[in-house]
Amino acid sequence: MTNKPRCWWCGEDPPYCEYHDKEWGVPVHDDRKMFEMLTLEGFQAGLSWIIILRKRDNFRKAFKNFDARKVARFGKADFARLMRDEGIIRNRLKIEGAITNARRFLEVQKEFGSFDRYIWRFVSNRTLRNPNGVTRKTMRPTSPESDALSNDLKQRGFKFVGSTVCYAHMQATGMVDDHVEGCFKYRRRGR
Repeated sequence: MTNKPRCWWCGEDPPYCEYHDKEWGVPVHDDRKMFEMLTLEGFQAGLSWIIILRKRDNFRKAFKNFDARKVARFGKADFARLMRDEGIIRNRLKIEGAITNARRFLEVQKEFGSFDRYIWRFVSNRTLRNPNGVTRKTMRPTSPESDALSNDLKQRGFKFVGSTVCYAHMQATGMVDDHVEGCFKYRRRGR
């Protein structure tokens, strides 16, 4: 990786830098990608993102390239297969949660026409940026918007969608742009 100035959290790890440079904070409007990131963020709860990032290809294979329709049809045999899969995080509750979330995801798509249309409402259909800029010290783990999203998802029956997970999802999918001042991807609000 080149020596571009980046957000501190990706360090110099090549996969982390690539994720930072090409994905984190970039607006996502593709439902499959939204489901992927929501699933991965749920598995990340309590763990480091780099662990998930390094297992991402395994997760894609295990979860049928994050096709929510296919995952929603997972049964006992699929659950058992996932629990044996050493390439992913083999946490019973998180696996059950991912399958449940696929079913709820389809319900949201049906109600709103797309998950994208549903989720971007929580940020008024625009990427949020801190008007005063973001630094390592001022970056927050939640926001009023992630609180609202978390509450709504929970009411709809989603699992592993606490406010911190939702805020991380919002950062990952460009609903929030928290690139820090000094990062080559940093943009002030309005630019």
